[in-house]
Amino acid sequence: MQKIKKILLSQPKPTADKSPYFDIENKDNVTIDFKPFIKVEPIAAKEFRQQKINILDYSAVIFTAKTGIDHFFRLSEEMRIQVPDAMKYFCISESVALYLQKHIQYRKRKIFFGNGVIDDLISVISKHPEEKFLVAVSDVHDKNKCVHQKKDIIDYMEESKLTYTKAVMYKTVSVDLSADPEFPLYDMLVFFSPSGINSLFQNFPDFKQENVKIGCMGPATIKAATDRGLTVDVQAPTPENPSMSSALENFILKNNKGK
Repeated sequence: MQKIKKILLSQPKPTADKSPYFDIENKDNVTIDFKPFIKVEPIAAKEFRQQKINILDYSAVIFTAKTGIDHFFRLSEEMRIQVPDAMKYFCISESVALYLQKHIQYRKRKIFFGNGVIDDLISVISKHPEEKFLVAVSDVHDKNKCVHQKKDIIDYMEESKLTYTKAVMYKTVSVDLSADPEFPLYDMLVFFSPSGINSLFQNFPDFKQENVKIGCMGPATIKAATDRGLTVDVQAPTPENPSMSSALENFILKNNKGK
């Protein structure tokens, strides 16, 4: 195997001064570039109305990402909907819940959150069976699932017999990378969603893996890669490597040893 010198991560560069990826660059003498392969775009109010969803028909909203929060309140404003103070919010984690402060006054009695895992959030939601839930998702929600993947929020809502509606509030589209002169120079590409894999082939329809190593985060991303004929060299999470940064570091150490 050839030595790994230059790696592309298909996500934005960390804004914090400290990142495990920066540590990998320094310790393992590699270059890591960050370039998003996908971007989030708003769904217009006219498009949202085609789903025949009236936000005021619901007493609670479920968010699994901060992106959903921004687009829920953006759409509400565009449609001149005054979100009632009594609306309850259920979030995947505390950090997502705290993000609500960007839009509303944070009141503990109407904001609930899990520990970052879907089944924990469902246990919180299940304590409020009287609510009518609106679940904020992107247009690729179903496409990012695979048969090997653990159940997602919609699966759990179905099983729990709770009253809910799935609301597409934003869309995920490919970033144009076709003119990037750096792209052919990478020894390794790392993906974090099936949408990233799709973007790769939209930008480079004739992409051949050859000696390029591929890293994938999550079972849905791994399946999207293998369905396209790619060999996945680095996978996360695993019991040994719960994060992509740890999986990447261990692979580089093993691959580059003695080279």
